[in-house]
Amino acid sequence: MSSAANGNDSKKFKGDIRSPGVLSRVIHVRKLPNDINEAEVISLGLPFGKVTNLLMLKGKNQAFLEMNTEEAAQTMVTYYSSVTPVIRNHPIFMQYSNHKELKTDNSPNQVRAQAALQAVNAVHTGSMTLGAIDPSGMAGPSPVLRVIVENLFYPVTLDVLHQIFSKFGTVLKVITFTKNNQFQALLQFTDGLTAQHAKLALDGQNIYNGCCTLRISFSKLTSLNVKYNNDKSRDYTRPDLPTGDSQPTIEHHALAAAFGTNGWLTIPGVPGALASLAIPGGAAAAAAASRLGFPSLPGTHCVMLVSNLNPEVSRSQSSLFVGVYGDVLRVKIMFNKKENALIQMSDGTQAQLAMSHLNGQKLYGRPLRITLSKHTTVQMPREGHEDQGLTKDYSSSPLHRFKKPGSKNYSNIFPPSSTLHLSNIPPLVVEDDLKMLFASNGALVKNFKFFQKDRKMALIQMGSVEEAIESLIQFHNHDLGENHHLRVSFSKSII
Repeated sequence: MSSAANGNDSKKFKGDIRSPGVLSRVIHVRKLPNDINEAEVISLGLPFGKVTNLLMLKGKNQAFLEMNTEEAAQTMVTYYSSVTPVIRNHPIFMQYSNHKELKTDNSPNQVRAQAALQAVNAVHTGSMTLGAIDPSGMAGPSPVLRVIVENLFYPVTLDVLHQIFSKFGTVLKVITFTKNNQFQALLQFTDGLTAQHAKLALDGQNIYNGCCTLRISFSKLTSLNVKYNNDKSRDYTRPDLPTGDSQPTIEHHALAAAFGTNGWLTIPGVPGALASLAIPGGAAAAAAASRLGFPSLPGTHCVMLVSNLNPEVSRSQSSLFVGVYGDVLRVKIMFNKKENALIQMSDGTQAQLAMSHLNGQKLYGRPLRITLSKHTTVQMPREGHEDQGLTKDYSSSPLHRFKKPGSKNYSNIFPPSSTLHLSNIPPLVVEDDLKMLFASNGALVKNFKFFQKDRKMALIQMGSVEEAIESLIQFHNHDLGENHHLRVSFSKSII
């Protein structure tokens, strides 16, 4: 195959497989939605560097994206390999291309692609006003975005918004408020270009599946005046500001009234409660919903279809892995397809948490594919109808982490990471004991640290996220003696 892709490839394209270890500035993007536009494809690359060329293959739901450096392309592929990007509820897949560069022709599709690319680059160089690429007609890129959250069925916090928007640059200030019965926020970036990137990537995205839709525009303000640092407003450049808790603002009362009386949190019929954004952070909001004690909505799906499992993975291993994000009630390995399993969680929120965090993660060498199942429950085999032990009930498992409503464990839900949090360590167990235990399955232990104030807890860093996942499965609830069973979960900390 040629080292350059061109506009005629849409007719002869058969595939673009490249060894994962071979870098290229060109990224092959697959499984795009039918109605995707050029700006949305470009937005996938903007957080990682300058996009220098674009080749759209709309008839094949594919595209090629050329970054300005191999380093930018590597950062992009690495990030999206652990967090599957989602556009219009479609998971998007990408890999390095065989092509070293892109060459485009003058076909109508490529002309449109080049026009979109030139518009973005014009903002980079300052040679075009924002109004030329943004139909809202702004005279220039303001660093302040106005965010309206529509279909607010679950609470959206200031911290969640900060996590989502921080993926595109430094967020300096955030103010949240309610206006016209809508939850809104103002976010100030360091510059207008960063704000433009965030708007292009996030406008129209859902924080949760099917609800909490972001509507983003540029504010007329160029700077925000924040008086208090609390859960409704934050100035990240002024950590010395008071909390203002003794004098709640009008926005505090309005938000309380909105959440408490408008019924936004109890309207049925929403298919899910968790972020489907390609960016971590929405899971924290779903966890917040569970911490606050909001029940799952009627009709939410609590059964997941997990595919591409390693056939050697047992039901109990599946329940331990998924159980980090919710209580597993039942697991059924499919009779004719042992790499597929149905996993029933205790509620729809937990199913969404698990799906968001685990979809695309590698388990024993295979990337998992997780979707919500059409089934509402996993049926146990009828009496006299054995299924070779493929179905098991875990509803009474002592390993459930979220038995109590509003469990504090919801506050400690994090994406899979190479660092694990260990707890319930007995006094006589020392650092070398735990390092030897976690290395006993062949994994690499890179670092270890006991908590200074509480030696019942520690952090251990494994060689990779995949090794950490497998270690969690193997050693969670491991008997350390003295009636102490080890508790293992993912950590957001880095040793």
